[in-house]
Amino acid sequence: MADLEEGFALTAVPLGSGPDGPLGVEQSDKTDQFLVTDSGRTVILYKVSDQKPLGSWSVKQGQIITCPAVCNFQTGEYIIVHDNKVLRIWNNEDVNLDKVFKATLSAEVYRIHSIQGTEPLVLFKEGAVRGLEALLAEPQQKIETVISDEEVIKWTKFFMVFRHPVLIFITEKHGNYFVYVQKFNSRILSKYTLLLGQEEKCVIQSFSTSVGRKFISLMSLSSDGCVYETLIPIHPSEPEKNQRLVQSQLLKSVVSGSARNGVALAILDQDHIAVLGAPLPASKECLSVWNTKFQTLQTSKELPQGTSGQLWYYGENLFMLHGKFLTVVPFKCEVSSLAGALGKLKHSQDPGIHATPHFVNWETSQGCGLGSQNSEQSKRILRRRKVEVSVQPEVPASTQLLATIQKDSEKHIEVELRKFLATKRTPDFHTIIGDVIIGLLGRCKAEPSFYPRNCLMQLVQTHVLSYSLCPGLMEFALEKTDVQILQLCLQQFPDIPESVTCACLKVFLSIGDDTLQDTDINMESVSDYMDPVQDGEMEGQTAFLQNGFSPEEDNCDSCAQKLKEKPQATADESTSCPVTTKRAALLNAVLHSAYSETFLLPHLKDIPAQHSTLFLQYLYFLYLKCSENATMTLPGTHPPTLSQIMDWICLLLDANFTVVVMIPEAKRLLLSLYKFVKSQISICSELNKIEVSFRELQKLNQEKNNRELYSIEVLELF
Repeated sequence: MADLEEGFALTAVPLGSGPDGPLGVEQSDKTDQFLVTDSGRTVILYKVSDQKPLGSWSVKQGQIITCPAVCNFQTGEYIIVHDNKVLRIWNNEDVNLDKVFKATLSAEVYRIHSIQGTEPLVLFKEGAVRGLEALLAEPQQKIETVISDEEVIKWTKFFMVFRHPVLIFITEKHGNYFVYVQKFNSRILSKYTLLLGQEEKCVIQSFSTSVGRKFISLMSLSSDGCVYETLIPIHPSEPEKNQRLVQSQLLKSVVSGSARNGVALAILDQDHIAVLGAPLPASKECLSVWNTKFQTLQTSKELPQGTSGQLWYYGENLFMLHGKFLTVVPFKCEVSSLAGALGKLKHSQDPGIHATPHFVNWETSQGCGLGSQNSEQSKRILRRRKVEVSVQPEVPASTQLLATIQKDSEKHIEVELRKFLATKRTPDFHTIIGDVIIGLLGRCKAEPSFYPRNCLMQLVQTHVLSYSLCPGLMEFALEKTDVQILQLCLQQFPDIPESVTCACLKVFLSIGDDTLQDTDINMESVSDYMDPVQDGEMEGQTAFLQNGFSPEEDNCDSCAQKLKEKPQATADESTSCPVTTKRAALLNAVLHSAYSETFLLPHLKDIPAQHSTLFLQYLYFLYLKCSENATMTLPGTHPPTLSQIMDWICLLLDANFTVVVMIPEAKRLLLSLYKFVKSQISICSELNKIEVSFRELQKLNQEKNNRELYSIEVLELF
């Protein structure tokens, strides 16, 4: 017999995780504490018994967490991966993730696994696996490819079997599923082809595993609404050979076969599983517990606000997304018996005989770690990693190309570089490109007349570089005022320091229009909402326009009155951009760059007041363009988002308001911004009033179940 207790929302406010729910929920080194990673930028540590957060950490704006945070049980530290390749490690005493240990890896990470009794494992998207310590010793080491082309990892699990770590991951290719089992005591990787037991082709929507003494039980919830079981031998007869596994049906129609989203599966103990999903096509989603031994439904809880199809199980708590809140549902499973499965177990019996029997949990077994490193790992003390210059191991580049860079002409270097880029890329390709750029920049400093601009452009456009791989490139481009290279770097480098971002902004705002006219700029971010004819109009205005302002507006003491008398001014502003199209494309590259507000603000204060005002005018123009669409977005490829626009407006005003407010040319702009903020406050106030009314309507709607088939209702809204 099983029972689901009353659940509670773990988060105090709606969790900002997007439509797909949180990225992950992982247990901390304390039994009652869990790490919740949203699908954006934030990791929060919660204490479930107190229902409150203990700590929160976020990556910089523009960065995104791509791997759920886990706890290293050997050190008590936390580990995440953002932007697929950047690994961060911190502990409870750290506040800012920008100041914690950082390592840039050579391949994209799929998942980090960490359990008691062994060191964390890093699983890469190509199927390769590394221990954390071995990976940190050489972050740029070559990562081999294990899975075949077009094969995608769908699910993975890490657990202990007889005190030895085992990793299992499942891949999918063209509707076929493959199971990989990696044993670290013998270094054997076994591959199985999963044969689906259904007559028709179905999609597997969720997996879960449990471990016995001879087999790993792999359960799957398929798109036909049935639960299937596959037994994987712990000691296969031919581990090196690709073998086949056949599914057998365990439960039939536990969820609706038409449900494509919001379904999940979790094994609770040897006889009970939890299933998330709608039992009937027209019904609401439910959380239910099934007895697999007697194939009966034990209990069910309706989820009227819907769910994301994610289910985590730790101890006696189930974690799931209910509506917009991460919800914890405690449960109890008693000894499996026919009477209990049929709901006829006598409650007068001594409750002491109904202990909660979970089958042997090999995941929590203490024992050896990965190979011979365990004795050293057990003696390690807690590491305190702070931001330091990461010394990446040098990866040898092409000797021939580097020799050519040092002595040959610019044209010959360009030809040899094209040949090198046309060859097949190796796993250390990005470090080779970084070494080539460093070689070119070294010669540029030694020979001032040498500037292989085309070569640098080709190298940046390989899309494998970062600021840390070629730190001198952007500084050199700033010296040369090469805005085209600066734009490319801003668009592609995820780790540009705020001081360099601000230096680029100064150059973009101060460079002359004549210089920009002869420069090749990537215009895709502005092509769909800027009129090219406008550039010609602005050139004709250069006699009386200075940085977007007209001296005639110097005496703007009655701006407020003019705004009231001429409401069409806003419409005129929305169709007239204060900068040329090419300058707008450069400014958009700045808007897309990642930054930390704390480090950016001091540098923004160094921007001249007129340039700050010009940038504010452009940002306000973008906001008005967003307002023209119901979706509040700009058309085109990679345009600035409304959030980016508003964030930069706030940053500029915070940094330069006391200076900008003294400029007569900025009065109209500041008044417009004031009116905008005032209108937003009014809208929010009205929405809050409407929210109260909708809550009352929701309560009335919930009471309809108690009424007859026909009724007349009068609802009064105040």
